[in-house]
Parts: sequence; C-alpha cells; structure tokens
Amino acid sequence: MINLKGKHIYLRALEPEDLDFIYEIENDQSVWEISNTMTPYSRFLIKQYLENAHQDIFEAKQLRLVICNSDNLAVGLIDLFDFDFKNKRAGIGVLIKDIANRQKGFGNEALELLIDYSANHLDLQQLYCNVSEDNRMSLKLFKNHGFEIVGLKKDWNLVNGAFKNEYFLQRILK
Repeated sequence: MINLKGKHIYLRALEPEDLDFIYEIENDQSVWEISNTMTPYSRFLIKQYLENAHQDIFEAKQLRLVICNSDNLAVGLIDLFDFDFKNKRAGIGVLIKDIANRQKGFGNEALELLIDYSANHLDLQQLYCNVSEDNRMSLKLFKNHGFEIVGLKKDWNLVNGAFKNEYFLQRILK
C-alpha cells in the first residue's frame, strides 16, 4: 500500500463522512477567491461528488485527499487537478480549513507527501499552481518546495470589484 503518512499528518481518500467538512469549505466565502467559486454548493451536490470520489485519477483527472492531523481530525484538503497523463503534469492546490490550524506545518507536510506521490507513483514530470500575487503565505509554501514563478497573469481575477494579478508557478520533478 502507498504510504501517504508524514510525521504530523496523513493524507486519506474522501469518505461519505466528509460531507459536512467539505460543505463548510466549499461554502466559506473567504476562500472562494482561491478556488474561483462564485456560488454556494448544496449538500446534495457535494454528496453526489463524494459518491463519485471512488474514480481513480486517470478516470476523474483529479485527486482530492483529506489532510488529517495526528488526532485523526480533518484539517484541510490537497488536490491534484487537470491531471494530464500524456504530458505528465497536474495542477496542485492545498487548503487548511481553519485559520487556527494554519502555519503549523500541515500544508507543508501535505505538499511534501503529494509531491513525492506525484513523482514516484504517478510518474509525473511536473506540477504547477496558481497563486494570487498578494497570497504571501502560499507563495512562500510553494517556493519552499521548489516551485518557481514562471509567469504573472495580470488583472487575472476580479475580486470584490478590483482585478488581482496571479502568479503561475511550476516545479519540474525529474
């Protein structure tokens, strides 16, 4: 079995019991800017999503894992998206749900585990991410894991009536 366990966290597949956790994240307007969400999600839609979460990454073209702490509590999510097996690349995103759990190393360790999984089990050549120019903590996180800024998308996202720039970061794995 593939080990997605670190010193302080582990990553696991989505379970039906994650409905409320994901519902809260997807409907938290403070993170909509990060996920490019514009409307709330219903419990019904999230339940349907969880019912189809058994699809593997080759079929679904994405993988969402729950970040759990050493007390077995869900603290966040980490995703591979836009999975492109032919070109051996995927996008990656990480979110720690509660502010109180941020800057404790959970996202750092989760990112480390998923980078290793992407390189050694999915045989990916590269990962990329998109980070708002003003999201200093995320920029620091990804840069600390070898991601490099390779582009700036100017006036990319409209947030509260103002346009924001977004960085495109990339890490070559092999």
